[in-house]
Amino acid sequence: MLGVLVLSACTTSPPRNPNDICAIFREKDDWYADAAKASKKWNSPIPVMMSIMHQESRFVGDARPPFRWFLGFIPLGRASDAFGYPQAKDDTWRWYKDKAGNWGADRNDFDDAIDFIGWYNNISSRTLGIANTDTYSLYLAYHEGHGGFKKRTFAKKQWLQNVAGKVSARSRTYSAQLQLCEEDLQRGGWFFGLF
Repeated sequence: MLGVLVLSACTTSPPRNPNDICAIFREKDDWYADAAKASKKWNSPIPVMMSIMHQESRFVGDARPPFRWFLGFIPLGRASDAFGYPQAKDDTWRWYKDKAGNWGADRNDFDDAIDFIGWYNNISSRTLGIANTDTYSLYLAYHEGHGGFKKRTFAKKQWLQNVAGKVSARSRTYSAQLQLCEEDLQRGGWFFGLF
């Protein structure tokens, strides 16, 4: 029973080193397979998807927007109903489950969340003409929605452009890191625990 509880805690806690994609996949041994499957299915590079998830939730499975207060003590509720690893809103998540056919998907399950991000990026690429490696634009479309991206709602949000720049930079870092360990991850990475 104790072993089950320990394993359960390990699978739901965020990775200890979220800035190193190799360390993430070494610690969360099933995450690489889930990310690779989503990447192949939706033609969305792993570093792009993982950098978006890092920005949205820092890999916290039950993440929610912060609670808002009026005058510091009157509760106003949360800014949105976004939830989970992808910080997907209720309506967007229902849209994904319907169109992707993933009816049992949960936003706090990594495999479903990474599949969602890949799916969303794929739609952004197909409908908006964004290259699947253009993390900057993909993140803006992810944050603003496809309609918002078309209307360029991000143009007056310098803070959001700055965030998109950080997500893009993280994607480049993740890409460089993944080149160093992906071959081992593809083989199963069985020796990572030895070092």
